[in-house]
Parts: sequence; C-alpha cells; structure tokens
Amino acid sequence: MSALKKLSLLAIMVLTLGLAFPVEGASDLPESHGFYEEITYLMDRDVLQGYPDGTMRPDAGVTRAEAAIMVGRLKEFDDTPRDTGFPDVPASHKASGFIAAAAEAQLIEGYPDGTYRPENTITRAEMAFILSRLFIVPFRADVSFTDVSPKMRVYEPVQKILAANITNGYPDKTFRPNATVTRGQFSAFLARGLEPEFKNDATIADSFLRDKTKTYVYDTEFGIERHTYNYVPSRNGLEMGFIWSIYREDGSLLTDSVEFETHEQYTFGLPYSESYTELEYPVEVGQAWYTDTLYAAPREITGTGVTVETAHQTFTNAVEVTVATNSEFMEDGHVYYMVEGFGEVKSVNLDGTVTKELIDVE
Repeated sequence: MSALKKLSLLAIMVLTLGLAFPVEGASDLPESHGFYEEITYLMDRDVLQGYPDGTMRPDAGVTRAEAAIMVGRLKEFDDTPRDTGFPDVPASHKASGFIAAAAEAQLIEGYPDGTYRPENTITRAEMAFILSRLFIVPFRADVSFTDVSPKMRVYEPVQKILAANITNGYPDKTFRPNATVTRGQFSAFLARGLEPEFKNDATIADSFLRDKTKTYVYDTEFGIERHTYNYVPSRNGLEMGFIWSIYREDGSLLTDSVEFETHEQYTFGLPYSESYTELEYPVEVGQAWYTDTLYAAPREITGTGVTVETAHQTFTNAVEVTVATNSEFMEDGHVYYMVEGFGEVKSVNLDGTVTKELIDVE
C-alpha cells in the first residue's frame, strides 16, 4: 500500500472514530467551559459523542434527533434503523432507531401534524417534557416563573424538574420555555438527573439546600438521625428516585424526605405526601408565613446573621425563625435556625429544650 493510501485510510479512521472522540480532545471544549464536567461525565458514559471533525460544539443548539440519541444511549435502547411512525423520520435516518425506541417508551412525542422534525433545535419546554418522563420525581415544586403559568401544558413537567434540582431557571425568575437548548445545557440537565454532585449546581444564589453528596447527622428528641441523599428505585410500591433517607442510629430506615427550593421558599416534606415551608424569601426580619391558615402555626423570621452553636460547629450567619404555639395542631412554640448550605441546624423549644441539633457532616 502506498504512503498516500495509508494516510488516506488513517484519515478515514480518525473521522470515523471521531464520533466517539474523547472530550479532552475536543478542539472547542476547554476545561473552562461552564459545562465541561457534565459533558465529560456523559462522554465517559458514552451518552454524548463528538463530531467527526473532533469538535463537541457545546454551544450549538441540540436537535430533536440528537436529544433522542442521547436519551436512547442513556436508556440503552436498541438503535437498529427502523420505521418510526413519523413521516419525516424514515428508517434511513441516522437516528431512526433511537427515535422509534424513545417514542415507544413515551419519552418523546411528535407534533400535532404527526411529524417529529428531527433537525429542529429543541426548546426548554420540550426538554422539560423529556426529562420529567425520563427521571422519577416523587414530588412537585410550586412554579413561580413569570413566564410559566398553571394553564400551560408544560407547567407540571417544569414542577418536576425544578423540584429535582435539574433546573432552577434564570436569575430574573423566568424559565424561557421557548428558548433553544444547547448541547452543553442538555448535557447539564441530563447529568443533574443522574448524579447528586451535579444537582448541587442547580440552585438559586445563597441557597439553603444541603450538599447532596454528604450525610448530615442530627441529635433529635427521638434519637440520632442520619440524613443521606440516595437513589431509591421504589418504596412500598411507589417509585421514588433521588430522595433524602433518614436512618436511625442502628441503621434502620426511619422515613424518606424531600427538600427543595424555589426563588420564593425553602420546603421540606415527605414523598407523595405533605410538605411545609421552612423559609420564605426574601430573608429579612419580619418575613412571615402561615399567617392565614389553620393547618400550621404562624412562622416569622426574627433574626438574621445570628450566631448559633451546634455540636458540629458554631455558625455566625444563621436565620432565626420563631414558630408560634398552635394548640389545635399540637405544635409547641419553638425557634429554629437555618444556615445557607446546611438547612436547619438547630431547633429549640421556648423553654430552652433543644429538640434537634446538627452534630456532624460526613
């Protein structure tokens, strides 16, 4: 074989293998890119691949075909080319196998006219539908985005991915459902649905949510509790997904809990059950809630920048919340303390009895 033919063959091999090009070799993906780690993570899982020319194009809009391919690889669907049922996606289309499989699994859907439009770039609303079907979310967050209303079909999917720390919208409190999703953004959304580490990035500024990669240990009036964020496929016949599980000192399960945050409030509760607001935003003295309801005692922020001692450490930036006595629901008056990045760190009855205290973070 001539040197020229060998060189041509090598070039063809490089272009072909470029479809699985290591992300570190992508010419347009520096480590400084905002979604470098998420893209690397998905590349390692063979969910995301580069282009034959060695680029990743993280800021290019992800097409509906590419979205189906990524979801299909994640779910390990059969990608054998076949009829899709969509008139604009013949069996000869490169993504026909994944599009057919994802449609059969009801993860994607076409348009009212029956088309799929594989080369259209996907919108944030369409992304919300896909991710809300792909990941189990046993709770919903109240959506307060100024451009998403309960009358919109996308409202419930946004509730789910907001509660699951897959998205938190934009700082101006918009979701922008019609905006295009880039390959980097879609990678981030998928990574957050898969790994607690990446969920930590989908928070508002000055968040009170706990670090999902750590275990929090509390001394409570009922004994030692260990709160661990983990993936639970199901519990008592109900699908669960990622949740905080609370274990007793002997390792037995006490219960499962959920914790989520919007631009308006921080909420704690139980999967498929009730939840309550622990903090209303903005955080300022005098902020009060549950003032016009009978099912919970009124709560009011009575201090900020408060110093509070716990067995774990002394915090100097705690928010003090005072809860009034509610005899109807047997809720004693007490004070609890919230800290950014730690959630509730201490609770004290009005008589001085400590009922909950953070003693360790592992």
